[in-house]
Amino acid sequence: MSEPQQQKYQVRFDHGVPGAARVVAGAHVVVVVDVLDGHGLLARAEVLDRVAELVDDGADLLSVTAASAADDVARHVLDRQSRRGDRAVVAVVAAGSVDDDGFRPAGEDQLAAGAVVDALAAAGVDFSSPEAALVCAAAVSLRRASAHLLSASVSAAELAGAGRAEAVAAARAPEQPLRVVGEERARA
Repeated sequence: MSEPQQQKYQVRFDHGVPGAARVVAGAHVVVVVDVLDGHGLLARAEVLDRVAELVDDGADLLSVTAASAADDVARHVLDRQSRRGDRAVVAVVAAGSVDDDGFRPAGEDQLAAGAVVDALAAAGVDFSSPEAALVCAAAVSLRRASAHLLSASVSAAELAGAGRAEAVAAARAPEQPLRVVGEERARA
């Protein structure tokens, strides 16, 4: 099997921890998007821990829990580029869900990841892989339906069925902060 072909792009996208392993090499900023925590077999903290093991020393690891943090991600990337004096490579990972029968992409994570890619493009960070462009196009075209799609998603139904409908309501809050994971990580 040949090496993944997204390495040449400034903005890359993939799903889950295995996808992160395919796109994080050489990235200066890694963005893990997990809108609804607590569905599937891996919690958000576990996904972040596993991705952190893959991230290059000096790379920033960001946790995004809603599309509303997309502009904050873009500002962070522009700041990172300014500090570097060169462009920063960004790997965006939609956390998805690990279920008993394997990995399941989560629509809500894909749409929020697409919003991040869109915000990066609006900020001029737009040499995106086709995979990143696809989630961006989905997010842009479905922007007005994103709240409904979040509430109607398989992940939301799973959480509601487990008596955790409040997690879905919290995810719909208008502003979700960007979290820099392990801010003590050395900067390149």
